[in-house]
Amino acid sequence: MSDIRTDDIDLTEEPKLGLGAHAAALAVVCVIALVGNTVATEHTVPQGLVGLIILWVMCMVGMALTKFVPFKLPSVAWISLVGILATMPWTPGSAWILDKVSHVNFLTLATPCLAYAGIAIAKREIEIAKTSGWKIAVVAVLVMTGTYVGSAMVAQAFL
Repeated sequence: MSDIRTDDIDLTEEPKLGLGAHAAALAVVCVIALVGNTVATEHTVPQGLVGLIILWVMCMVGMALTKFVPFKLPSVAWISLVGILATMPWTPGSAWILDKVSHVNFLTLATPCLAYAGIAIAKREIEIAKTSGWKIAVVAVLVMTGTYVGSAMVAQAFL
């Protein structure tokens, strides 16, 4: 690993996406999640679509709060807060929101969310991967294979 050079990479650079880019990326994630939700559950496309639109709106409100509120909190905190407030029993329309979002299987959301997280890596990780060469690919394949096989063994043994 001593052949990896990071001296020409700016490790302080933070990736920045605008609200439009986030909206587009989350829309793509919602489309993929809709397909997964339709295949994995008995819910229809319109049922899942309404729930995903509600979740998309909550995410975008949280992202807007992250950008425009004067004190800084991570976007996940704002999005969680929006979701919590929207579904509190005293919030008008919370029963309707809960009913519509209940048609979305949250396990089917994991695949597109993890794919989005993988795509959203910063320039520095790409540069480090380029300088690492083929060795990093071998390590990644072995780690993913080991994780899958280990999970399958645990599931087979205990489930």
